[in-house]
Amino acid sequence: MATARDPARARFVVVGGGVAGVTCAEQLAGQFPEDEILLITASPLIKAVMNFKQVSKTLEEFEIEERPTHMLKEHYPNIDVIHSAVQGLDAELHKIRTEDGKEYIYEKLCICTGGRPKLIVKDNPYVLGIRDTDSAKKFQGRLARAKRVIIVGNGGIALELVYEIEGCEVIWAIKDKAIGNTFFDAGASEFLIPQLQADKPEATLPCKRTKYTTEGFEREKENVAESEAHGSALGPDWHEGMKLKGAKQISHRVHVEYECEIDNIFLLEEFGSLQETALAFPENVSVERKAQKDEESWPVYVQLTNGKIYGSDFIVSATGVIPNIEPFVTDNPFDVAEDGGLKVDEQMHTSVPDVFAAGDVCTVSWEPRALWHQMRLWTQARQMGYYAAKCIAAEVLGESIELDFCFESFAHVTKFFNYKVVLLGKYNAQGLGTNHELLLRCTRGQEYVKVVMQNGRMKGAVLIGETDLEETFENLILNQMDLSAYGEDLLDPHIDIEDYFD
Repeated sequence: MATARDPARARFVVVGGGVAGVTCAEQLAGQFPEDEILLITASPLIKAVMNFKQVSKTLEEFEIEERPTHMLKEHYPNIDVIHSAVQGLDAELHKIRTEDGKEYIYEKLCICTGGRPKLIVKDNPYVLGIRDTDSAKKFQGRLARAKRVIIVGNGGIALELVYEIEGCEVIWAIKDKAIGNTFFDAGASEFLIPQLQADKPEATLPCKRTKYTTEGFEREKENVAESEAHGSALGPDWHEGMKLKGAKQISHRVHVEYECEIDNIFLLEEFGSLQETALAFPENVSVERKAQKDEESWPVYVQLTNGKIYGSDFIVSATGVIPNIEPFVTDNPFDVAEDGGLKVDEQMHTSVPDVFAAGDVCTVSWEPRALWHQMRLWTQARQMGYYAAKCIAAEVLGESIELDFCFESFAHVTKFFNYKVVLLGKYNAQGLGTNHELLLRCTRGQEYVKVVMQNGRMKGAVLIGETDLEETFENLILNQMDLSAYGEDLLDPHIDIEDYFD
């Protein structure tokens, strides 16, 4: 007879309440309605994919809604949600231990624990990472009292923040020669830069989707160090309906410091004893050349590798994420990639039997298709969670499975600086060497179109604005048709290219 201390048993256990984990659990629950699925998550809210739309063969659009876990149970009665962080894994015994002291035995396990912010410095009260809902709310509260903020990083969250923040001076420090280096080339960056200085369009209607709070849970979490927070990543439209406004009566004020990183961070008392000069916010180039001294005192100061020093109310570290693998790799023989992710093969297996992984926590170790590459994005988290569930099901049922079509060619649609942005294939000529050429079309303030060609075939594209070219270009990339005969006419605005290749 089982006692209260005996571990609970479930055929399938999924760890992580983000998009990858929830998608995986939902798929398994639908395919195995008679089996119990355990979803273990440290957060009281899970991420649900809403309004999913397959735009084209590989392009997907969807929204993310945070929901209380009981709503998942209403749709999938065979999913049980365990509210606790994982403390450890005994892969040999197929046993998971949670921080609340309980144990769970699984037949198949899928790890979907995502990543945490890669903070430029730990345990500094003036350095904030933005990753989940709680840290976004904390940021919003601090911003409301701030007159200046320093943002470090050049990825998606940094791009969204510098555009969305109003009523506050923003110093943006990036290590690259151009903004948005992860997503764009220098030409696209030049196209977008004017939007940083322009007045923002009138805000659209507030986000009408339901927002759920976690007040009771928040009090519990206040003592958890930020770098240890377990919340899953923000949604692709996380700032909608959020007032990101500082304490100053100004609209948009952003200054970019290129090709630099943080050298030192000083608190006010430390900085006072250094006898160094901090710079005022550069209003324009001529003032900047005079290196005008900042007369104001700030709680924290940053010294950049280019020698410049700026003061601010706080610093946002937006320099990427580190996969959350710690509770699993201790005492278990996982293969870990150079970027810190759990290595997975074409069936989303880790190197440990009966353990799969999906989303930001994993790194693909198979030889990817010629036009696909991994990026830790929402779309790939959803795709991997869905595909991992299919792989688990195939293994349990003794069936074979082909690599999903979504891994044929990279595709991502998002929004930056109020422009629609579509990235296809090797959009920045990744891995193509010097043997490629670029075709460009740009209408200032309206659209930016870049196509990557190699040996007469389209290998990738960047589309900014309402170009309506994504489906046509996606087909040309997937089909690898020889387009040599068309030359630069491919981007001639007077030719309706869709008519050519319907």
